[in-house]
Amino acid sequence: MSNEWSCLLCFLFLLFQFSTPISVLDFPCKPPQHSWYQFCDTSLPIPTRARSLVSLLTLPEKIQQLTNNASSIPRLGIPAYQWWSESLHGIATNGPGVSFNGTVSSATNFPQVIVSAASFNRSLWFLIGSAVAVEGRAMYNVGQAGLTFWAPNINVFRDPRWGRGQETPGEDPMVASAYGIEFVRGLQGVGEITNVFGEKRVLSADGVVVDDGLMVSACCKHFTAYDLENWGQFSRYNFNAVVSQQDLEDTYQPPFRGCIQQGKASCLMCSYNEVNGVPACASEDLLGLARNKWGFKGYITSDCDAVATVFEYQKYAKSPEDAVADVLKAGVDINCGTYMLRNTESALEQGKVKEEDLDRALLNLFSVQLRLGLFDGDPRRGQFGKLGSQDVCTVEHKTLALEAARQGIVLLKNDKKFLPLNRNIDASLAVIGPMATTNKLGGGYSGIPCSLKSLHEGLKEFSKRLSYAFGCPDVPCDSDDGFAEAVDTAKQADFVIIVAGLDTTQETEDHDRVSLLLPGKQMDLVSCIAGASKNPVILVLTGGGPLDVSFAERNQQIASILWVGYPGEAGGKALAEIIFGEFNPAGRLPMTWYPESFTNVPMNDMSMRADPSRGYPGRTYRFYTGSRIYGFGHGLSYSDFSYKFLSAPSKISLSGIIKDGSRKSLLNQVGKEVYGVDHVQVDKLQNCNSLSFSVHLSVMNLGDLNGSHVVMLFSKWPKVLEGSPETQLVGFSRVHTISKNSIETSILVDPCEHLSFADEQGKRILPLGHHILSFGDVEHIVSIEIY
Repeated sequence: MSNEWSCLLCFLFLLFQFSTPISVLDFPCKPPQHSWYQFCDTSLPIPTRARSLVSLLTLPEKIQQLTNNASSIPRLGIPAYQWWSESLHGIATNGPGVSFNGTVSSATNFPQVIVSAASFNRSLWFLIGSAVAVEGRAMYNVGQAGLTFWAPNINVFRDPRWGRGQETPGEDPMVASAYGIEFVRGLQGVGEITNVFGEKRVLSADGVVVDDGLMVSACCKHFTAYDLENWGQFSRYNFNAVVSQQDLEDTYQPPFRGCIQQGKASCLMCSYNEVNGVPACASEDLLGLARNKWGFKGYITSDCDAVATVFEYQKYAKSPEDAVADVLKAGVDINCGTYMLRNTESALEQGKVKEEDLDRALLNLFSVQLRLGLFDGDPRRGQFGKLGSQDVCTVEHKTLALEAARQGIVLLKNDKKFLPLNRNIDASLAVIGPMATTNKLGGGYSGIPCSLKSLHEGLKEFSKRLSYAFGCPDVPCDSDDGFAEAVDTAKQADFVIIVAGLDTTQETEDHDRVSLLLPGKQMDLVSCIAGASKNPVILVLTGGGPLDVSFAERNQQIASILWVGYPGEAGGKALAEIIFGEFNPAGRLPMTWYPESFTNVPMNDMSMRADPSRGYPGRTYRFYTGSRIYGFGHGLSYSDFSYKFLSAPSKISLSGIIKDGSRKSLLNQVGKEVYGVDHVQVDKLQNCNSLSFSVHLSVMNLGDLNGSHVVMLFSKWPKVLEGSPETQLVGFSRVHTISKNSIETSILVDPCEHLSFADEQGKRILPLGHHILSFGDVEHIVSIEIY
């Protein structure tokens, strides 16, 4: 950085320090009257401080803390605190903890999670989390947000109709886990990473995380097997998810296990639904698994009013007091809502709840607040105290939002390399479709974006001669009154871009889809415009859920199809850059796109594996046996690529890691047919990670354009095993390639994790014999043996 820039930045910093009004933010441990308490002593361990604080509370004060809107404790100098803030892909308006009425009037709106997931870029996910954390802490400092954010949503996108699938990282449990780990690490301010611009960034002010501190608190939700809003007679409030131990182990639970064990999330949210007859928030088995086996350290919150549903909707409890007792004993610490606030006192009087149940919950709650520095005195003097309105909607964050949209947009079809268009020929361009001019491009759980620009406005920067017609009056498209004008507009243009798809009127929280087709008369509009255009058209699809666009895939007049999902505030510019070749697309679909016939599959059937005996096709790329519109991982580029395995082992022996007590029985088992081939239970092996190996790969860019490429390594078995996946993603890496050059990368494979699957009892088994690793069109066999 030049001296001139350094001086300017120093001047601006000093100007801000002395010109910004002092925040009215209230905080505990104010000197002199309230700073002498033991819980204010920062030299003491957090558990000691938390226990001290709990010991000072009266019973009524304890009860007042069991809601998201925790009451103040004036005699101890503790202000009220709102636990519920949202930050799924940027600071959002959904939670009452966030306000945009103040010095901060907007925040960076990153692409919806499903779009960011399509980048298959761990570094990007971390950077988005860290940028959101900076803006969250900055908004807290000016009194416009809390520090406990209820994100990310890491439920597996099991059914294409799910209205909240857009909020998730997709259908693969390993990808969902990887996303959760990176986003949580970024959000909580842990670690160091080199960003997409090659700059190193350390979130902690001094590069060190002291005393398990948090920049903000992240919350992994919704635990577990939650992926139905409102379908038929089922709603999320009364739905009993019947899930096998097999599917729990290798599909529904891995994202939460990773989020807790590797991501170190400080919050877990239990879901509305029942799991095998027990409400998730009342399940000692589920919540105990997280705390006792996975080592979760943090607080557990109910989803909003999920404690009430235990009695009011599910009738699992016999009274409100029983519902409160059930969830507290299961391990819930705080109720989003007022049910515990209103019913805990009578539950205590009836002997259904003990005061120590409340103390346990409060210890978890105050421990997280202490880790956030809420009891360390004036937050403006703390580690992140200098963050303020100048750190929201920064150039860096807005550039990151643009980069995320670029990396997540997926090119689904590109006949005869129709795209990219040549920007220099000064051709006229028509844009058709109701989603083309909306600036609401974030999807669910959005805030107020820094920059409100539509797809149309983004394209306008690249084309001097741009016309527009809406075609459909809105996304539901119940009328064709605008078709004639749209057709006329299309006829007069050299090139036509049709924007079709979904918005949050079609898919959102509490609203699932019933069809996978384009809404209303949208399909007719697309076909009409394609037929009228002098050149083949470009179809741009919005929305987070899969669509059956087989008609467009077959139509030769539709040369190219791009999926932009909900690309966030920079989506218009990112789309234009891709269409005109300034950015080479590399996004890959993180979910299968099914045909409309899939809507015959009952949405309440939680089984992942196919069952031909009842005509059940299975779910997700790992188990689905039916036809696809586009498969998981599908995504084209303007370049072609060739692949090569450089090195990987051919044989792996398990002999050295078999637990002594299991050695004899395993050796006797060799040669016997179990599940179609010999296998070993993973829990019979010790030091499993010692088997890990790196697969070294080479990718050659055969095209004329530089660009990123997503390397995806899959595994499969040569025989069809009982319960085994059709194929399974082992690892992925996003690399930047240079035209006519190759680049090398490596993917770490842990056989006990990546080459195993769960049996019917939920035990992970590692098959012996040949495992086929594949990426692109090349394969390599690794034989796992006992010898």
